[in-house]
Amino acid sequence: MDTNLITLIVLTILAVGLIAYSLLPRAGEEKDAVKRRLSGRRGTDEDAELAKKARASATDDLVRRATPVLSRLIMPTSSQEHTNLRVKLANGGYRQPQAQTLFLASKSILAVCGLILSLVAGFASHLALPMALGLGAFCTGAGMMLPDLWLALMTSGRKTKIRYGLPDTLDLLVVSVESGLALDGAIKRVGEEMAPVHPELSEEMRIATMECQMGLPRGEALENMARRSGVDEVRSLVSIITQAEKFGTSVAKALRNQAESLRTKRRQQAEERAQKTAVKLMIPLVLFIFPAMFVVLGGPAVLNVVKQMKSNPGLGW
Repeated sequence: MDTNLITLIVLTILAVGLIAYSLLPRAGEEKDAVKRRLSGRRGTDEDAELAKKARASATDDLVRRATPVLSRLIMPTSSQEHTNLRVKLANGGYRQPQAQTLFLASKSILAVCGLILSLVAGFASHLALPMALGLGAFCTGAGMMLPDLWLALMTSGRKTKIRYGLPDTLDLLVVSVESGLALDGAIKRVGEEMAPVHPELSEEMRIATMECQMGLPRGEALENMARRSGVDEVRSLVSIITQAEKFGTSVAKALRNQAESLRTKRRQQAEERAQKTAVKLMIPLVLFIFPAMFVVLGGPAVLNVVKQMKSNPGLGW
């Protein structure tokens, strides 16, 4: 126990030292800025800007050098990774400006909480030091992976809702286009009408309509909608609309064919799930229902045999 306490104290001192070291450049830069302002060599705004850049660079350099593994696991290291993270959050329905910051902060907080709780539990239960450190590493990794798992579940549910609502939305879009509305007006009207039934798809269509009203080309707005939704059926729909406009064919006919194919695909998926039901029922049948049936059917016979063997010792009881 003494060795564990010494190790914990050393790790705490190292952590406090790193934090203190990260704060030292700030004080030095502020003193240098004050000296430059007193000497009149630079302006106040320029000194403040230089101090801010120095603090940011010093903090980033400390984080990169002190925790290279955590920085790669938690923080995106390139603009492409930032873009991919924004797309993943948009696929889950989170497009707020602070969504990325909150997501990364939740990973860091859960990782630190998992590490602290696991170490406290390990030392309280008198585990060996290697086992306590292994438990801490496992809980830290689990804490970092929990937000990713939660985001994957939310994204999967949202994609399923969009996929189920697409055939009905396309039917209403076909009716609107064939009644004389332009495609932009039809998308706007359908987005408003489908809000109570399929709010996820309606939200994406209304965002595409607002982008068109702001001056963005319709093809680009529809491509953004497909990228935000992350559903393959929406991507194919956008491609069909683009090709129909490019080659001058009927958009209503293309939408109708797409709606029929999506409805057929949805029916086939429902039939596939129905066929899988019999196989999936085997597990609860074998584990829960069959043992209960054996007890009910064979229990009285077993009790009668036990009574007969007790009443007749010669039978071998």
